[in-house]
Amino acid sequence: MTPILLVPGLLCTAEIFAPQMAALWPYGPVTVASTLEGDTLPEIAANILADAPPRFALAGISMGGYICFEILRQAPERVVRLALLDTTARPDTPEQTAQRRALIALSRKASFRTILAQMFTTLVHPAHRRNTHLRDVQMRMGLAVGIEGMARQQAAIIARLDSRPDLPGIAIPTLVLVGDKDPLTPPDRAEEMAACIPGARLVIVPDCGHISTLEQPEAVNRALIDRLTLLGRKPINGIPI
Repeated sequence: MTPILLVPGLLCTAEIFAPQMAALWPYGPVTVASTLEGDTLPEIAANILADAPPRFALAGISMGGYICFEILRQAPERVVRLALLDTTARPDTPEQTAQRRALIALSRKASFRTILAQMFTTLVHPAHRRNTHLRDVQMRMGLAVGIEGMARQQAAIIARLDSRPDLPGIAIPTLVLVGDKDPLTPPDRAEEMAACIPGARLVIVPDCGHISTLEQPEAVNRALIDRLTLLGRKPINGIPI
């Protein structure tokens, strides 16, 4: 069975993939990468690759998707299939960069708990804003990463490359998934990636915001498992899986 490597997003720990770890384990050993080591996306990706299996299936959410693109740049031969969740291949806009820097500055002088609570309401689908379980998970993850961890991750995100030119060269089976009401990386970003990656499958999850793995875990699990079991039937692009 092929090992599965999951890459968390900004201010996220392994808990972002808790529902997926339970669902995916029959299809291969599941590992959640650490994104806490490294000041740039290339450094973070290199650290993840140093501990990763020789060949693996790769999935990332949000910032984790940016790291997936960097892993593909550094070691494309090691990745046998790919899932990009609630992410984009585009670089930061000047407006996004300004917002990130303002958030870092605010976090260093205001209540970090309050900021995390405010961020939660902007991330999830409107129907989930009163979901205390989701809010508590998001709070735990954010506090575990901390202000300085967030600052390092934000700086790495700001400096990321434009991955759109790389999309046509992705020659492995790929899932592109997004929440239908994702406010940060909306469906048009997923549609753009799926249109440029040969043979990619696009899934738009109903009633879902940016943290799809927690907001609609069953739908995300179905999409991932469907792709995994489909791939298990025959080689793809000559790759025995």
